[in-house]
Amino acid sequence: MLSTLNVVLPIFALILTGWLARRLRILGENALSELNRFVVYLALPALLFDIIANAKWSDLAQPAFILAFSGGMFAIFVLILVIQLRRTRHLADAAIDALNGSYANTGFIGFPLILVFLGHEALAPTLVATILTVSALFGVGIIMIEMGLQGEVKRRIIIVKVAKSLVRNPLLVSPVLALVVPLSGASVPGSVNVFLKLLGGAASPCALIALGLFLAGKSVDRAKNQNVTVTLLVVLKLILQPLITWGLAVALHLPPMLTHTAVLLAALPTGTGPFMLAEFYRREAGTTSRCVLMSTVVSLFTLSFYLSFIGL
Repeated sequence: MLSTLNVVLPIFALILTGWLARRLRILGENALSELNRFVVYLALPALLFDIIANAKWSDLAQPAFILAFSGGMFAIFVLILVIQLRRTRHLADAAIDALNGSYANTGFIGFPLILVFLGHEALAPTLVATILTVSALFGVGIIMIEMGLQGEVKRRIIIVKVAKSLVRNPLLVSPVLALVVPLSGASVPGSVNVFLKLLGGAASPCALIALGLFLAGKSVDRAKNQNVTVTLLVVLKLILQPLITWGLAVALHLPPMLTHTAVLLAALPTGTGPFMLAEFYRREAGTTSRCVLMSTVVSLFTLSFYLSFIGL
């Protein structure tokens, strides 16, 4: 558990930094929105471009692993979406909730955790899972949010409005443009690589600090009303998603290393991506912030249990 704590501890430190910065008035009231815009328009697109453009197709050619990990991820996404829509939740909010329960923190926690417990050979499938999470799942979530928001304006022209919004969204444009690099067989110049890594490296820390800023001003009364939803999302994220992933991995006869990698990544806590979208689209972010925080805390125990169960 100490090894897991060492990986997760920096996340709490960054959230606490943002919380203290707001409470001590080091950062003002506009800091949250401005920091969020920096992540959405600059840092996160750079990170997505860097991941996709530098990916090796030989490392990505793992269809069974892709089916196991993405199957568990999208199963939870669809399940939560259906549950929330049946509760008459707005489509945009239901999509964010679905991301809360399926969007694993593969980038910030996944790589160091996998490296510590499974070694370098598990890093390639971790990259695959990261691409599926930050590109495929994130993209589907954005499309659902846009459909919900644009549908409020005029349903007859929803497709046109959604398409225009998606084309202008840097979080979708960036990975699509990045695909040109590996598909063409080209490589990213060294100086551009350095630029992307410097800018993209700021995405996760700034997102976590923004989360701390939000928590510093969050209403306690509102948080109490979110307990049931947050608990449901955390249980689905940390328990049901890895169980589904494990079942698919066994059915697809994945070797032990790939099975453990898929399950560990599926069992990771919620990443900051859904929170960034909730803030960016001006949706209620209380549920998302608490889901990120609670799932991160609880994952200390669920991840440690699984690692102990498999003898690591």
